[in-house]
Amino acid sequence: MALHRRTLLTGTAALALAPAALAQERPVGQDKLQDDKRRDDKPEEGRPQQETPRAKPSGHDGPPQTAPGATLEVLRLWPGKPPGGGGPGPDGPRFDESREGVVTGVAEPCLLVMRPARPTGSAMVIAAGGGYRRIDLGHEAVPVGRWLNTLGVTAFALVYRLPGEGWAAGADAPIQDALRATRLVRARARRYGYETNRVGVMGFSAGGHLMGAASTRFASPLYRPVDEDDAVSARPDVAALIYPVITLKPPFDRTSSRRVLVGESPTRVATDAYSVETHVPPESPPTFLAQAADDPIAVVDNSLLMYAALRAAEVPVEMHLFERGGHGFNLGVPGSPASAWPGLFATWARRRGFIRA
Repeated sequence: MALHRRTLLTGTAALALAPAALAQERPVGQDKLQDDKRRDDKPEEGRPQQETPRAKPSGHDGPPQTAPGATLEVLRLWPGKPPGGGGPGPDGPRFDESREGVVTGVAEPCLLVMRPARPTGSAMVIAAGGGYRRIDLGHEAVPVGRWLNTLGVTAFALVYRLPGEGWAAGADAPIQDALRATRLVRARARRYGYETNRVGVMGFSAGGHLMGAASTRFASPLYRPVDEDDAVSARPDVAALIYPVITLKPPFDRTSSRRVLVGESPTRVATDAYSVETHVPPESPPTFLAQAADDPIAVVDNSLLMYAALRAAEVPVEMHLFERGGHGFNLGVPGSPASAWPGLFATWARRRGFIRA
């Protein structure tokens, strides 16, 4: 469980670790999405939200769209309405997706399936970030899922409920979705061709907070079972948290995630309840952490707090801190220090037997 730091990597080494082909998979408009992500997560109050064009995902009436999630297979998360009800009206699409893959208006949480050409027996549920105000499928979940496909991993992009869209379960809604997603993916192992004991979770930014909650609160009774799939374990076999929001406590609470989940003036009970580092049991899965030291949004203390909590609980953990990379670097700009994380994760996952040749 030794701490691993990477403060300087040459462009050659970084590219050797993260396949060059990944750069070609980067969606159009990524730079714009990174700028939008930073603006969404800035601790500024009262900033008007930028409007984005909407696109309907597949399975609904309308002309073909080029949105990243539009062509992917959809796996419904719940057999009926999600726990507690509420949310956007049921007469529209499952969710609204812009051409760049920015998702809002989630009326029906679901999983978007990305299958590898040669499956090697592993599955990963991916949660993109967006400050719990939106989900950046096109910037994070889809390109990362396609990269995981090259490793033989079946990838599932999670379209989770956004607490600010009127769901009765409030801040618990996305966590309910994440727990249900892990159970459902494990229950569908035979259909999609992977093993039930190799189901992991990966999250970015606010999605890192969500998957951190999923990897630590998997035994919490956050909703009543709705079918036989809920008898399946929600514990992930591994977790990867990339530039994650972990804590909602001061002085590290200047994030959109904190404002959406617990409000402007939260109680100590509320911040404790939704701060991931306060819920780390010894049964938590082996965890991989990666973050840039110059992250201005989810400051690096988030990963440091999670590392310390996992280590205190004697959970296997590996952490990589990069000198530069900022926030929202996704697979990493080729040649930058942060671009090493995909290769480092693949090595770690192979060493643990999660990914096999």
